Amino acid sequence: QVQLVESGGGLVQAGGSLRLSCTASERSFSNYAIGWFRQASGKEREFVGAIHWDGGSTDVADSVKGRFTISRDNDKTTAYLRMNSLKPGDTAVYYCAAGRRYTEYSEHYNYWGQGTQVTVSS
Repeated sequence: QVQLVESGGGLVQAGGSLRLSCTASERSFSNYAIGWFRQASGKEREFVGAIHWDGGSTDVADSVKGRFTISRDNDKTTAYLRMNSLKPGDTAVYYCAAGRRYTEYSEHYNYWGQGTQVTVSS
């Protein structure tokens, strides 16, 4: 089992940047792919990006490609979501999740953090 805690959310102006962190207390973190998802108010949860357990492969959604990047440091049991050129449409609660499969499908992730709010003002 992996317990995940997100941090780094907040209020930022359009065009600004934030870096979200997803930290686990278990060393088994390094055995899991990490996915990032977001859910805006009144909308369904959507895939943002994912990173393979060893960090060798990453994928991001078309809506954030070129603006968001994902990385991880297994020694620190932490994954990161770097968000640049933020837009008001990026406003959402952001979640990280751990799973055995490197995938965009949320049902394949077994462990979820509590989420962190990101608000982008225009």
